Amino acid sequence: MTARYFGSALERDTVLQKLHFNYCMDIAYSGAADICYYTIKCIPETNARQKLVSYEITIEPEHTLSIGKDSFGALQAYGRVPVRHNRFRYMIDGVMEMTGALYEEAENADKTPIFSYPYGLNRSGEELEKYFNSLKDELEAAGREAKAPAYEKSMILMHRLHQDFAYEKGQTGVTTTAEEAWKLGKGVCQDYAHIYTALCHLAGIPCRYTAGFLVGEGASHAWVEILSKGKWIGLDPTNDVIVIDKHIKLGHGRDASDCHINRGTMRGYIGEQTQDIRVLVEEI
Repeated sequence: MTARYFGSALERDTVLQKLHFNYCMDIAYSGAADICYYTIKCIPETNARQKLVSYEITIEPEHTLSIGKDSFGALQAYGRVPVRHNRFRYMIDGVMEMTGALYEEAENADKTPIFSYPYGLNRSGEELEKYFNSLKDELEAAGREAKAPAYEKSMILMHRLHQDFAYEKGQTGVTTTAEEAWKLGKGVCQDYAHIYTALCHLAGIPCRYTAGFLVGEGASHAWVEILSKGKWIGLDPTNDVIVIDKHIKLGHGRDASDCHINRGTMRGYIGEQTQDIRVLVEEI
């Protein structure tokens, strides 16, 4: 059985470009699950920088489905598969309009404190703190001269991290901490985001881990939003760029554990699992 669900968002006047996105997750089990409860966070949000125009969700096999929000405001699909199955497939296909805004949203002061301190995988250790201290003079000079000190400092940290850390797959995992990845000297976008978050916290800059998609990549992506003069601004240390019109945001949190795209619990003999994820983002 296949079901499809449709959604739309509010109109916006300024449109820089349109993006088509497609996310497909296919999980197979060597055994069979009697029942599965799932939560999937892969519906893009609408904010100052992007607008969700439309989307279509396809889920197999027979299931129930509801759309809601997590504790940080990200859209999520959740439900259960009540029939015996050895495969779960989920696909979302939709269209975004990118406005070209340089920020995501205005600050909600009540929620800022939770993004002001280290948490979980973004905690720094001795080596990261030593690296941060080596940049202190440059950061302090930038802070004295800048109209937006947090923004200028975060840009320096992004450039330096991009220069001093190497992108390489297969070296880290989903539970690798910022300190562990820094010691290795290489990792993927999740590691860049955790390290960058740790450095921003050391500089006294509130920031939050962000998950989404990126034009030209075949997988999900991660970056960071920093708080500057009352606005949340996206910065991508993996690619050393400001987030404007090529990134589709799904949601944010304190670290990657708040932004996992798929979670679930299953009952029955599951055996081994294989997972195939495909992402397509292209300009229309």
